[in-house]
Amino acid sequence: MLAECRAIISNIFLQPYVSDSWQWHPDHVGGYSVRSGYAILTSQDHQLLDDAQSLIWHPQVPSKVSILTWRLLRDRLPTKINLHDRGILPVTDISCVGGCGHIETANHLFILCDFFGDIWQHVRSWLGFSGVDHQNIGAHFIHFTNYSVA
Repeated sequence: MLAECRAIISNIFLQPYVSDSWQWHPDHVGGYSVRSGYAILTSQDHQLLDDAQSLIWHPQVPSKVSILTWRLLRDRLPTKINLHDRGILPVTDISCVGGCGHIETANHLFILCDFFGDIWQHVRSWLGFSGVDHQNIGAHFIHFTNYSVA
């Protein structure tokens, strides 16, 4: 490890009268911004989801499970908010079916709802691994697919 460290720093030349600075690689000119940090985080999520496509459409996964997963990750399930957005339900009928009072979105139903979200703790226990509770479906899917291929 010492030799590796020496090799890494062997091409670095210190300049006594030049101040050091940090450089944000995604934007060399403007530097770091919350917008650029957010862009990196969200683009990685899409990349990871793209990498997981082979698991969604895997031959051993039943078609109905693949279709549900595909629709879920693209927010295409008939949740109450989606039905409202399409003009099918009035705004007074978009509360969660679990009775918690929140707006029924896919993310809420599958992850955040106190009534349904606790199921994932039981699934993790049943599968025999620990995990974290994610705040969005994409991160949750990536977490579970990483365990499935491990």
